[in-house]
Amino acid sequence: MTTIAILQARMGSTRMPGKVLAPLAGEPMIVRQLERIRRATTLDGVVVATSLDPSDDPIVDALTHAVPLIGEVPVVRGSLTDVLDRFVTAMDAYPSDVVVRLTADCPLASPAVIDRVVSAFRAGDVDYVSNTMSPAYPDGLDVEVVRADVLREVAEIAIDRHEREHVTLGVYRRHDRYRVANVAGDRDLSGLRWTVDTPEDYAFVADIYCDLYPANPDFELDDVLAWLERHPGRSRTVADAKRNAALDGLDTGAMQ
Repeated sequence: MTTIAILQARMGSTRMPGKVLAPLAGEPMIVRQLERIRRATTLDGVVVATSLDPSDDPIVDALTHAVPLIGEVPVVRGSLTDVLDRFVTAMDAYPSDVVVRLTADCPLASPAVIDRVVSAFRAGDVDYVSNTMSPAYPDGLDVEVVRADVLREVAEIAIDRHEREHVTLGVYRRHDRYRVANVAGDRDLSGLRWTVDTPEDYAFVADIYCDLYPANPDFELDDVLAWLERHPGRSRTVADAKRNAALDGLDTGAMQ
């Protein structure tokens, strides 16, 4: 059973344009995130899915320049607004049995958490598994795993623009059609905010990289938690910005 991670990336963020190329420890954010993702042992490969829009050319350029550091990472380009179709384009170019959906604004992504969610998918008789339906991990450690044929099926039937934009929405909201499951953490860390949507989020993550990366480039979830214990006043929480705000007002089924 082949498992490919598809990392969706774009330059056109509303609140922080170009954030995926913001520097962290001397390299673009997306490069640092790819360093982390590629340490996950359950993945057979990683593909970056960006758009054909010229605004996203710098993403391709950055990954080309990063080859000496992280090796060659395949890049597939597709629709700017129909992200689900962009994923299908990536799946056509790099076929697999299982797709892991990740987003390029999560530079504290945990290889161990990715492996845990993928392993839960493999152990269960399910179509979709995530750690987001009843979140216990920090916002920014989200992992979604879905059968490739199911994602293709949803791409054929989804006409709702929200399902075209939010790639897996058409899977986990259809309880009568697909089997979904959630992976819970060992403790409730859902109040922590480790994703990057704003300059304040970026400053927080940049501080962590500045302090942790030079001595331990492989720092993990527990290392960040230990850092927060040393610097409690520098934490970001969901009080600073709501989790999954883009899904507000949508019928998301199991998703909170």
